[in-house]
Amino acid sequence: MNKRFVGVLLFATIVATVASLLLYRLLINRPQQAKAAVASTQIVLASRDIDVGTVLKEEDVKLSDWPGTVPVGASQKSQDVVGRGITTAIYAKEPVIESRLAPRGAGGGLAAMIPPGMRAFAIRVNEVVGVAGFVVAGMRVDILISGNKPGGDATLGTVSRTLLQNIEVLSAGQDYKKDAEGKPMAVQVVNLLVTPEQAEKLSLAAAQTSIQLVLRNPLDRELSNTPGTAMAYLFNGGKLKPDVPQAPPRQHAVVAPPVVKPPAPPKKEEYVMEMMSGTKKNEVKFGGEGK
Repeated sequence: MNKRFVGVLLFATIVATVASLLLYRLLINRPQQAKAAVASTQIVLASRDIDVGTVLKEEDVKLSDWPGTVPVGASQKSQDVVGRGITTAIYAKEPVIESRLAPRGAGGGLAAMIPPGMRAFAIRVNEVVGVAGFVVAGMRVDILISGNKPGGDATLGTVSRTLLQNIEVLSAGQDYKKDAEGKPMAVQVVNLLVTPEQAEKLSLAAAQTSIQLVLRNPLDRELSNTPGTAMAYLFNGGKLKPDVPQAPPRQHAVVAPPVVKPPAPPKKEEYVMEMMSGTKKNEVKFGGEGK
């Protein structure tokens, strides 16, 4: 290899190494530029965990700096949110946004959670009807009714069918009532979010039939078309009447059909002619058979 070429290559390598080292030291010793200050805005945050139905007070909220983009619907004044009910649970240090608040003047509690045009219908349930306590706020249920159909076929027995489907549970809890002796008694109550027409159906069903709640997946919104069933179908294999085995036909004595005699041919009329010859009398017959 040419010694001159090797020398040039070695020189270039040394120069590049020294230049890289000097540049590296220069960048390390360069003073860091102050980071640009991130703009922040004061908005209303929750000072504690706030449950659904709570009416906000001054101590429930606080103004705090929020860096970056302000959430949609956030308020910058405590006066705008104080006195309004909460429709969705808010956790500490979360922004209090408009979509989680009831309209001003609506108050708190259950009424503030009911959307316009809807109704909250309360149903008394037990552990079985309430699906062993798994029916809680936000769940979706179907409503089954069981009873005797007015004017229906008495042979069917008790009839069961799905009355309503995909109904949202607004709240579930205990309602304390008093028994005959005046002692408090806890009764499980489930409030369902329904339309006025559905509320009318539920009112009759609660008074005249027994109700069963059926828990469903909240993401399953498909409605099923079921015909219902009856007690007679359960015991007869899905049929109204059981199949009655056919008895073998009885063995009857063979009776010969009566012999029908052909009608006798009509008799031909006979004529008799008397002939007198002196004292003799002769009779001549004609017109009969063989004549």
